[in-house]
Amino acid sequence: MQTLNFKNFFLIVLLIISISPIQAQLSSYEIDSLVNVAIEKFQVAGTAVAVVKDGKIIHEKGYGVISTKTKVKVNEHTNFAIASNSKAYTTAALALLVEDGKIKWTDKVIDHIPEFKMYNPYVTENFNIQDLLTHRSGLGLGVGDLMFFPDGSDFNIDDLLSAFQYFKPVSAFRTQFDYDNLLYLVAGELIARVSGMSWETFIATRIFEPLNMENSFAGLSLIKDTGNLASPHNTASGDFVVLPNFKEMINGSAGGIYSNVNDISQWMLMHLNSGKYGESLEKQLYSVESQHEMWKIHTTTDVNRNPRYNSHFSGYGLGWDLTDKKGNMIVSHTGGLPGMLSRTVLIPDLNVGIVVLTNTEPGGAGVFLAVSRTIVDSYLGLDDFQWTDKYYDFLKTREEEGDQVSLKVWETVEANKNVKVNEADYIGIYKDNWFGVMEVFKKGNQLWIKSHKSPKLNGSMQFYKANTFAVKWEYQDMNADAFAMFSLDENGKAQSIKMKGISPNIDFSFDFHDLDLQRVNNE
Repeated sequence: MQTLNFKNFFLIVLLIISISPIQAQLSSYEIDSLVNVAIEKFQVAGTAVAVVKDGKIIHEKGYGVISTKTKVKVNEHTNFAIASNSKAYTTAALALLVEDGKIKWTDKVIDHIPEFKMYNPYVTENFNIQDLLTHRSGLGLGVGDLMFFPDGSDFNIDDLLSAFQYFKPVSAFRTQFDYDNLLYLVAGELIARVSGMSWETFIATRIFEPLNMENSFAGLSLIKDTGNLASPHNTASGDFVVLPNFKEMINGSAGGIYSNVNDISQWMLMHLNSGKYGESLEKQLYSVESQHEMWKIHTTTDVNRNPRYNSHFSGYGLGWDLTDKKGNMIVSHTGGLPGMLSRTVLIPDLNVGIVVLTNTEPGGAGVFLAVSRTIVDSYLGLDDFQWTDKYYDFLKTREEEGDQVSLKVWETVEANKNVKVNEADYIGIYKDNWFGVMEVFKKGNQLWIKSHKSPKLNGSMQFYKANTFAVKWEYQDMNADAFAMFSLDENGKAQSIKMKGISPNIDFSFDFHDLDLQRVNNE
């Protein structure tokens, strides 16, 4: 979930700047043309785009279909899962609680959630509310996301709060940016405990209702009429495959909101007016001071040195990515769930906001990047950089390189299919302190592995080489096949399992590498 939070596009694209005429701000007709070309090139079923400028919606439109099965057209009210774009709503909710006098940004988490426990006593005792939101915990990228990726697991809030003590830090506390989802779920629990209402109810009553975001929902189960709900798609096979909607997490604070470009336009306008809203901006959701706190860099990140934008700073605020381009502050975030990819961009200095929602993976990332960057560039007075073509080439190359790595693995598996393995040495129960039990067993004539708490993580184990097997999950909504590497005792009996993704393009939320599975039965 999602920066690129969605998730796999933290990579900087190094591009040679071409010289071409400066483009003017794009008209609605030009945006239509841009989007239609992009969704065809990137093979995306449906997209919705909105642009706000100077307090008004100047463009909002749907493109393509909500589902390749139903062929229903996308419109400005079509709901998409906005995934990690939800994080900014969580930080806004906390800002409201700060202004209510119920919390301070620097409150210790354990003062509100006593059972919260990190990987050492100092971090536990000093971890504050802002540390939940700023990806500086010392833990690694996407740590623990296997608790809710894939969806359908039965981890609860108690499991979550006890998990952090078992994770191994990769950096010193508050020194390094590593994108995190689980700590936002803790923030959602904190909101519930302080406010006396669930995160979902708080978002609906304190944010959606005042802003007249009447068709937005803080969770999938809250959508009663799904007739205009976009379906997620995947095109990894070459054709559109409609995926099931992503099931709800422990709470929705990291990525649970469903919304549409019409409603999100109200959200963007409110932010661009520093918390003010209403026809005459007569109402105030939160203060200017809260807006500044959310848009202040709390964790620094590497600056993109591409001279095209002459950027000087980059970092993460509270639920927002922050940088500068051509002297203008850029506030943005991305979101990603299986088949649902999106981006929101604000340029406060120019009073501009852009949102792009898509319902197809992997192409949706190319669409939201190319479309949003082209529109942003037009407001910055830059030339048409042909982002659609450049991202297409970059993502295609990246995809092909990843596919080659995976292909070689499965070719090795096929070549070694007749290698004799004493399967009894590997069969057994293995347990990780935060993820729970995984079981290796025989299913028919095939060695098999399954998670007891995450039912979709079950699949065949095929010998690769040495003491390593390749796992082909039954779950194929995302590319998540993995290696299972066994450690053996002096008698050749497996004692533990380490895992890692096979494809270099695996989504970072499949953090198999954070598992430490130890055998718990030795008979």
